[in-house]
Amino acid sequence: MTAAAATTLSPASDTGFRPKTRIGFNTRVAFNDTAGPAEGLRDGIALYTAAERLGYQSGWAYQRHFDHYLSSPLPFFAAAGQHARRITFGSAVIPMRYQDPILLAEAAGTTDLLIDGRLELAIATGANAAFDAVFGTVGTDARTEAKRRQARFLAAVRGEVLHRVAGPGEGAPEGTELRVTPHSPTLHARIRQGSASLVSALQAAELGIGLVCGTVQHDHDAGEAFGAYQARGIAAFRARWRVLWGTEPPPVTVAASILPATSRELLDTYAAYDLERRTLGIAASRPTGALAPAAVQPPGSQISPVFHGTPDRVVEAILRDPGLAAADEIILFLPPGFGLAENQRILTDFAATVAPSLGWSASW
Repeated sequence: MTAAAATTLSPASDTGFRPKTRIGFNTRVAFNDTAGPAEGLRDGIALYTAAERLGYQSGWAYQRHFDHYLSSPLPFFAAAGQHARRITFGSAVIPMRYQDPILLAEAAGTTDLLIDGRLELAIATGANAAFDAVFGTVGTDARTEAKRRQARFLAAVRGEVLHRVAGPGEGAPEGTELRVTPHSPTLHARIRQGSASLVSALQAAELGIGLVCGTVQHDHDAGEAFGAYQARGIAAFRARWRVLWGTEPPPVTVAASILPATSRELLDTYAAYDLERRTLGIAASRPTGALAPAAVQPPGSQISPVFHGTPDRVVEAILRDPGLAAADEIILFLPPGFGLAENQRILTDFAATVAPSLGWSASW
């Protein structure tokens, strides 16, 4: 299938393909031991401004503690938002297990107001307790604790009363209702659940928040392809949303590793990255000095494929993938070890050679 043929697809086509009216990218805002973190942060801002010039509508940054990646995305978004003035800024994702929900709500509201309502906050409640030795243990399991903090955070972002002052010594007159300030009244509509499973996709619908699907998943059936399981989760989210809320669900975003090659050299580079990712899994493409993961791949999980090759072959592969076909928005997962120039090349080539065949056109 050629790229030109793909432009004739519509939501009602036999493939079930939804045209992508929005595209974005996902970066780790990485740094290496040679150049240092300050340069990595500046390169991150430069990547957002370059993507905005190309017409990308969203840019997402991954959070990772104690490593050579962005550990605190909200101050980065507040800074980058003063340079890139139209693109939205998404966290992909913030694990709630180690977040203070009230402090996060305060930081999120402040950031959203500073960047004029362009924050898209993706949060997760996966069972990750890797850093209990640093952040402290809790009296329950990691997932239960993460869900508790998530519920408290969502209440705070909605502007709900968190406490009524009961007496002296509580910082305000008796009867005062305490809410998070500054409050961004529209932020709650831009919060999403980061999903790696059918359970978390259903959880997003039940909470009344959006859905973003990542590049790692678990709890799939034996032998079930990554895209097939992803599509199953998206369909379940939409169905549950309609039942619970009686409205059409919000757009679903899917992250994918998509690398269209416009030269022989790039064909070889992207093929090598694909091999590395299939061999090393989440350990692939680390910047110099980054931590090696404790496991090549979490038990019972699988990672997304790399869609690489000539632009026509990449378009054809995207159209065949059930998860990408079902998504409303695609965000490009950029290889963590690639530098600024390499990532800009990926964004440029995708926007020029692949995205128009998926129904996209720059919005400004």
